[in-house]
Amino acid sequence: MRLFGNANYRFIAKRKGAYVVSSIAILVGIAAMVANVALIGNWQNYGVDFTGGVITQVQFDNATTVGDVRSAVGGAEGPGVTRFSGENVYNIRAPIDEELSVDDVRAGIETALDQAFGAGSYTILFSDLVGPTIGAELQQKAAFAILFSFLLTLIYLAVRFELRFGMAAVIATMHDILITLGFLALFRVEIALPTVAAILTIVGYSLNDTIVVFDRIRENMSAKGARKIDQEVLVDRSINETLPRTVLTSGTTLAVLVALLIFGPAVIRDFNIVLILGVMIGTYSSIFVASPALIEIRKRMGDGSSKEKKKRPQPATV
Repeated sequence: MRLFGNANYRFIAKRKGAYVVSSIAILVGIAAMVANVALIGNWQNYGVDFTGGVITQVQFDNATTVGDVRSAVGGAEGPGVTRFSGENVYNIRAPIDEELSVDDVRAGIETALDQAFGAGSYTILFSDLVGPTIGAELQQKAAFAILFSFLLTLIYLAVRFELRFGMAAVIATMHDILITLGFLALFRVEIALPTVAAILTIVGYSLNDTIVVFDRIRENMSAKGARKIDQEVLVDRSINETLPRTVLTSGTTLAVLVALLIFGPAVIRDFNIVLILGVMIGTYSSIFVASPALIEIRKRMGDGSSKEKKKRPQPATV
């Protein structure tokens, strides 16, 4: 990280270009969401967890893998398969339509497993129907979890730093989520519970990186003689001082996620893709969104260092 020991990049001066890039990405995402409503009837490609379907839990007598079960029931285009808490126990999530009943779906899964593993080599523990009502409730709870994280972030930063920092952090996090949701809509990545977990992870990662930069900004703005230095210069200095930590953290995190994407199981592919995108966007937003937003907020609300004195009308002189 010595390459960044004397970093002196003018990040804030490039904020207008970053605004254009972010605006284009958000608008493309919104357009993709609108197109999805017209083409598939929903703004995202929701999976069985949200739209409803049949969940079948299967326990195998012999050791097997998620990939083996997924291949048996249809491969990447077939039902979703996840490992359950237990040895050789898997959940198979299959969509359902008006022409198929729960028994029909279960029978189709049994036929596929018999062909792949042999009859009697497994036990179906249960098959349950997840209705659209439960899926809608999961959507509401996922949205509530994200909004609740925003509220807690605002409260924490208002107490730990000041309200202006909290507002800037929330703006940056909303930026990250909007771009991520736009990416998911554009490529119609299936939205399942692990995807929601990945989005919440992005929220935490983005906030962590932003808070590190904000902490240095606060230190530099509180230093002796800081009032005589332009705010943009102080913010640039703070970003450059934390740049080694930002690059190291993001780089090592991305290395692990890319390795998991290449060598990991297919069941966590979408989860990894969302996290990789989130890490890159979170790193970008902590520099080009959160920090400039803080400057704009402080310009409009004041720096909070002292109460502004109201100007009293001067007596008229003759």
